[in-house]
Amino acid sequence: MNDFGTRYVVDTNALSQLGQSRRASPFFRESARIPDEVLHEAQGFPDIAMLQQNAYPTTAAVLSWLRKVMATVPADDTALVNLYANQGNADPLLVACALDGQSNDSQYLFPPEWIVVTADQAVRAKAEEFDLKVLTNAELATLIDAAENEGPGRLASAADGS
Repeated sequence: MNDFGTRYVVDTNALSQLGQSRRASPFFRESARIPDEVLHEAQGFPDIAMLQQNAYPTTAAVLSWLRKVMATVPADDTALVNLYANQGNADPLLVACALDGQSNDSQYLFPPEWIVVTADQAVRAKAEEFDLKVLTNAELATLIDAAENEGPGRLASAADGS
């Protein structure tokens, strides 16, 4: 992590485990990016309109990254994507979006770090294969809780010695 921020590309399983209050936190709203396909999977969430504000769109560049990710998946491997069982549709897009964000931000002297957040072991393995950092859902929840505990009121109190 650096002083110029971190971007968390969040999986559907993380969204559901974080719960609505953490998803509504300033930390989440500022730092989370949610691939379009994850938002499609999360259509039943009561806060879907708010979550859509954090959408990471599926652009031509993301699709180019997706092609690179999928090129590393053997044809008989159904751990990352199993289209026959309608499972994992968003999973490779998590990695592609993180790679795209990282590539877009590489123009900056101190770019934000792009991190994938998931409980899915196949996604974790694929992200790490592309040298992306991965957090568990619980690790992101801990970061959100810590940020809430260090909110602006608490920082101001600490700064003035009260």
